[in-house]
Amino acid sequence: MSMHRLSGCPSCAEPLEEGDRFCGVCGYAVSAPPPAASVDNPTIPIPPAPQAPPSPPAPPAAAGGYGTPAPGVSHAAAEPAPGWGSAASAAPTLVDDPAAWAVAAPAEAEPEPEPRQGPAGATYAAPGHANPYGTGTPPEGTPWGPAEHPYAGDAEAPQARYDLPGGGTPPDASGHSAGENPYGAPPPSGAAAAAPEGGKTCIACRAGHVDTDGYCEHCGHAQPRERDHLEEELGSVAAVSDRGLRHHRNEDSFAVAATALPDGSAATVAIVCDGVSSASRPDEASAAAAGAANETLLEALPRGAHPQEAMHEAILAAAAAVNALAPETPGAQNAPACTLVGAVVSSGLLTIGWVGDSRAYWVPDDRAALPRRLTEDDSWAAQMVAAGLMGEAEAYADVRAHAITGWLGADAYDLEPHTATFKPDHPGVVVVCTDGLWNYAESAREMAQVLPADAATRPLHSAQVLVGHALDGGGHDNVTVAIVPFATHPEQEPGPDAEPGPAAGPE
Repeated sequence: MSMHRLSGCPSCAEPLEEGDRFCGVCGYAVSAPPPAASVDNPTIPIPPAPQAPPSPPAPPAAAGGYGTPAPGVSHAAAEPAPGWGSAASAAPTLVDDPAAWAVAAPAEAEPEPEPRQGPAGATYAAPGHANPYGTGTPPEGTPWGPAEHPYAGDAEAPQARYDLPGGGTPPDASGHSAGENPYGAPPPSGAAAAAPEGGKTCIACRAGHVDTDGYCEHCGHAQPRERDHLEEELGSVAAVSDRGLRHHRNEDSFAVAATALPDGSAATVAIVCDGVSSASRPDEASAAAAGAANETLLEALPRGAHPQEAMHEAILAAAAAVNALAPETPGAQNAPACTLVGAVVSSGLLTIGWVGDSRAYWVPDDRAALPRRLTEDDSWAAQMVAAGLMGEAEAYADVRAHAITGWLGADAYDLEPHTATFKPDHPGVVVVCTDGLWNYAESAREMAQVLPADAATRPLHSAQVLVGHALDGGGHDNVTVAIVPFATHPEQEPGPDAEPGPAAGPE
């Protein structure tokens, strides 16, 4: 007897057990005649054979197939297989209304479903003919309908990526307010409110909780990192940092601060660092350098240190902080590295310090006066120009132009911090920035043209405008800029056409 028992389903070859009358995978009636050579579309009801013997009803088992009648068996004769195709549950894999299965099917075959055109000429079944293997997802690239969009609750919200994870109001240090949320999304509600206390809510579905890996546990959406876009305004100094449009993370960092000098006057500090992308952990290097330099300046200036001396100490402290990130293995290559540029405005003096190719520009409030670049790059192009081997235009057009010759890091050459002090005789602002900005406004005149005229009174807005200029230009790199206003002392008589002259040249 076992010799004549079917060992596998004639329709899908699924192994059968003794006593099976239906295939547990495709629902094929094992006792039915073998299928014809040409099998019709399984999603379309098959007209009944003229004299097909009725098949016994299926027992209510827990496991089963998709409930499609076997070829040559009428709907009236074949009950849907138990499991997915249970008539009682009206599972979505059924191709017809379960109630209609008790009535003999019409003699004429149901017409083919009208195809719906998709992108690039692709078609898929029109609504009403469900895919027996799922939900009938259209081909890749097909636009979402209003009710189908995976983020339907946020269909009109711009898909920006600058906001902090959570979609709510970022910390005060970022400079955002609730009305400035780049996502324009309301505070989470409903399921989002049920997120664990202290956790972050997904910025996409606003319902799931973000796990420690930065992904939504509900929809799987990767959350933007906090450093992707940062803003800070502190009194008269402000800074903005953005990931840009091409990098996968923001490797820039900044620090802005204010402190009091021994005579009671104020001092303003701005530090901007750019991580070296070819080195390991550049984002950590820039953050460590900015923090260490800022702390050193805030400690040295109040005790009466000269700003230029304090800047020199700050650069050395930043270098030590970056060196500490290097592997302990002797001779390890590719140690974390970054560049640094900083500005201090105190007692009518403007002090600049730098290592690498991040820059500082002076832009007078009176745009009739000449702007000036206050730093010289530690780069291959600058060395070629300084040595008289190339003209500036030729050197900066070379593919090696931006190769830096000075940086902070354990594998750097002899560290040579550059510092200079200036005493402008008219008010203006200092633009402290990474090459992610000055690549789109390289000369001092170009920077002055892009900088808003009210930069001294609206430093945060001006920093936002400059970052926007870089993004509009292509945003090929991370972009960070700090705006530091400089006001002349009342006893000074500003000259309308005077230029800031250096009180001490670069070391």
